[in-house]
Amino acid sequence: MSRIGRKPIAIPAGVEVAINGSEVTVKGPKGTLTRTFNPDMAISIENGEVLVQRPTDDKEHRSLHGLTRTLISNMVTGVSTGYSKELEIQGVGYRAAKQGKDLVMTLGYSHQVIMSEKDGITIEVPSPSKIVISGYDKQAVGQFAAEVREKRPPEPYKGKGIRYVGEHVIRKEGKAGKGKK
Repeated sequence: MSRIGRKPIAIPAGVEVAINGSEVTVKGPKGTLTRTFNPDMAISIENGEVLVQRPTDDKEHRSLHGLTRTLISNMVTGVSTGYSKELEIQGVGYRAAKQGKDLVMTLGYSHQVIMSEKDGITIEVPSPSKIVISGYDKQAVGQFAAEVREKRPPEPYKGKGIRYVGEHVIRKEGKAGKGKK
């Protein structure tokens, strides 16, 4: 049996979980998330915990078991504590600033790159070289962070660009100069 799928999901104080068939709605202080899961998975609430059970040991059901449990767990964590991704900008003249609800980045292009906040996502710029993206939906936070990083991914020669905090960029050696003949 799936080790992850077997674990019950504790419901913290201030979070409500409603199950309507295969649709799960989670309400908390940060927001509300709703998601429809595979109808084969049996989702129930017992003793203040959410349990996910699978009908058979088929390969598809085994894989859906852990996935369903993890997605519900991420929903509960998101509406109670939230998620955040930190990005750092490296490079001479590369910087970011927040103007209203827009993230304005200078990334070495002939123009500034402007990205607006989406619903449920907040952008903070504590310093010109650091961006913090936070929200209650883990998938939306990760997607938006990936879209910001995509504007100037780190290049392997000088390491300039936008990277996740703690991301290791493999550096390449530049062209080796050869003597003239």
